[in-house]
Amino acid sequence: MVILLRLVYILALFIPLQAYADLRLPALFSDGMVLQQKTHVAFWGWAAPFEEITFRTDWGLNGETATADSTGRWFTRILTPSAGGPYEIRVCGAEDSTVLKQVLIGEVWLCSGQSNMEFPLGFLGRWKTGVFDYEKEIDAASHPNIRMFQVKRRASATPETDVEGKWAYCEPEFAGDFSAVAYYFAKELAAKTTCPIGIIHASYGGTAIECWMGKNVFYNDTTMYSNFREHLSDLSRWERNRMGRNPSVKYPTVLYNGMIAPLVPFTIKGIAWYQGESNSDRPKEYRQLFPALIENWRNEWNAMLPFYYVQIAPHAEKGPLIREAQLLTLKRVSHTGMAVITDAADSLDIHPRDKKKPGDRLARLALANVYKIDGVCPSGPIYDTMRIVDEKIELSFKYAKGLYSKGGALTEFEICGADRIFVKANATIERDIITVSSNEVDQPIAVRFAWKNFPRPNLYNGADLPASPFRTDDWEH
Repeated sequence: MVILLRLVYILALFIPLQAYADLRLPALFSDGMVLQQKTHVAFWGWAAPFEEITFRTDWGLNGETATADSTGRWFTRILTPSAGGPYEIRVCGAEDSTVLKQVLIGEVWLCSGQSNMEFPLGFLGRWKTGVFDYEKEIDAASHPNIRMFQVKRRASATPETDVEGKWAYCEPEFAGDFSAVAYYFAKELAAKTTCPIGIIHASYGGTAIECWMGKNVFYNDTTMYSNFREHLSDLSRWERNRMGRNPSVKYPTVLYNGMIAPLVPFTIKGIAWYQGESNSDRPKEYRQLFPALIENWRNEWNAMLPFYYVQIAPHAEKGPLIREAQLLTLKRVSHTGMAVITDAADSLDIHPRDKKKPGDRLARLALANVYKIDGVCPSGPIYDTMRIVDEKIELSFKYAKGLYSKGGALTEFEICGADRIFVKANATIERDIITVSSNEVDQPIAVRFAWKNFPRPNLYNGADLPASPFRTDDWEH
């Protein structure tokens, strides 16, 4: 009996080791993948504890090794060449090996957010109505140098180590189900950089920004995030009760755990983000939450990743304060960029079908700021400073070259005096300055532009990009 018990004990010790015995790679490391060029990219997986892993590649990497730790996880970084391919990567363990085929070297971006990022190129029913002329767009969606990785939606109570998904070629049979914004973003990058482009897409419709933030953000500084105590209480209760395998996407951290944490630290060039609709009723909090998310993700990747995002489109039920929170993030957080889409909105549809404008404008930010492509203006006019001159207010802007009004006189400008009652204003362009005035206000103190739920502004710069809504005051009402 004693011998039998000892045998059972020995077998019990052996079982966990066997669980890691087979060489295994995360889903991101698979056929058709794209690796970031000219850098030491992160590469990891699982094997038997303390097993040595060897790497060989078509581009000349030969014999580099990594060693699994006591849990069976191994990690290394491998040097990648300039953009090109396809290549093969052979990963060898002590007893088995795997070969990754059709690997491209190029530029890799992560695209994330809620439903407007998730919105597909093609028609998938309900709110997923597809872009304008989606049949034509899909038929033309054959781009051999673009690869797409779709992260399966998953909410998780704790950080996961892997995702479900695979790399797909950008062909009509796959492109129709993929994020339209991410598709247009990748298409423009590929055309202008002439590099292979890899897009990792991880979004989930109807989700607030808290879902996409790591747990440490909420627990490290509860004073700063005192407005979020209700969320913290819900999260603590949820953790205590261990609410099963499919927790609600309404909880903080769950999408970070299930869809972002497993991607870290896969080497990427930057991040494109489209979210905010589900936080539009809490714009003041979003002023803190959005910068906190950016910092959180950069810390996890241990890199000052460029972070480009879409300012949410005007809508009958979405007020200007959420767009202001996004604008303030642009001004306060370095290496960020904001795509303005006031000209791609639908007053009654929170999912406007024009996804080419946001995709192209996100690409502009990357092309101008990351890839330094000559002649690419990154943004429409962004309000900078004001000056009161007699009975007028003069406004200056960044990206103001070629300011003009599209379709007649400038619209959506308002001005006020000490009574803080805003009235419709006259606005004129004088080179790169806009002068605002009204016969009803003889001592003006503030200006607002496109400051309503669904404005129709017509201020553009020479790159034909619209100006962001703004206000010169910071009053509570």
